[in-house]
Amino acid sequence: MHDITGDQANGALLGESPSILRIGEQLRKAARIEVPVLITGESGTGKELAARQLHLLSERRHAPFLKVNCPAIPGQLFESELFGHEPGAFTNARDARAGKFEQAHKGTLFLDEIGELDLSLQSKLLHALQDFRVVRLGGVTERTVDARLVCATNRVLEEEVAKGLFRVDLFYRINVLRIEMPPLRERPSDVPLLMKHYIQVYSQRFRKAPAALSPSLMRLLECYHWPGNIRELENLAKRYVVLGDEEHVIASLREPEELRPTISDAIDLNAPLKQQTKRAVQHLERKIILGVLQANKWNRRKAARSLDISYRGLLYKIKEAGLPSVRSTRPPLTPVPIDEAVEAVRATEIM
Repeated sequence: MHDITGDQANGALLGESPSILRIGEQLRKAARIEVPVLITGESGTGKELAARQLHLLSERRHAPFLKVNCPAIPGQLFESELFGHEPGAFTNARDARAGKFEQAHKGTLFLDEIGELDLSLQSKLLHALQDFRVVRLGGVTERTVDARLVCATNRVLEEEVAKGLFRVDLFYRINVLRIEMPPLRERPSDVPLLMKHYIQVYSQRFRKAPAALSPSLMRLLECYHWPGNIRELENLAKRYVVLGDEEHVIASLREPEELRPTISDAIDLNAPLKQQTKRAVQHLERKIILGVLQANKWNRRKAARSLDISYRGLLYKIKEAGLPSVRSTRPPLTPVPIDEAVEAVRATEIM
């Protein structure tokens, strides 16, 4: 996400859902100890904002927070960008320059999308992370850096290690504490709060005051699957502030393939209105049930409570709508528990 400050910086971390409250607690605990943190999650879930929040909660909050976008650094500039260079190190290197490691001294170094880093560059990074000692390109003096390391990735690094695309020693170096950012579809109750927040942010920025979103549209947004997560929601709020029309918001929502209207959903000029209305209602009901099931990780009892219907009634509607009775995709990897990791590190420090 773009660089934002002040109250906006906590936008993706706003909410009252159990998952986002758990993230807040994990960040507070992780901020107390000086070990590397790996923040994982789908694209657009707010990993960078979580890293910034971790920095602000730590004792390093008055020092720099330096972000390095790993895939954006060309291989030939990697050492110069991270470790700095001395005059004459390469063509046009007229002045000495400190790299990101040195610039983050006493602060936090954030390596974004580290899973995208080319394998040939990972060994150079690992060497610097061993003891946070760097040598500028073209220099001989070893410099010690005191910085907190935070990394982020939308990839499953265990799978990348198994494929030989990510060094196992680098993985264990950065994966001391792990925080898994939840996708927005798993925290639908936070959608209204987030929409209101970003509409307010962009109303102030663009000096426009659109009408509040209607309750019906807000319910639709809560049931939406949000493939682009917080980033998609923020862009949607921005579009609404600029255009001021709910129809543009509805048109922007991307339906999953399984919910797109089929030929049978088209208007039939020869069918009675009552029959076509019933079919349309069934299609909408199917969308709502599927959205609530996905939001509750296919826990049917929780979904029934959310829909305010009986458990048996939900099972009947799932069967009637032709939906699967259980989720078919594999469950997400369980993050390393922060509580256990914190206690383990403290025990090591005492020894």
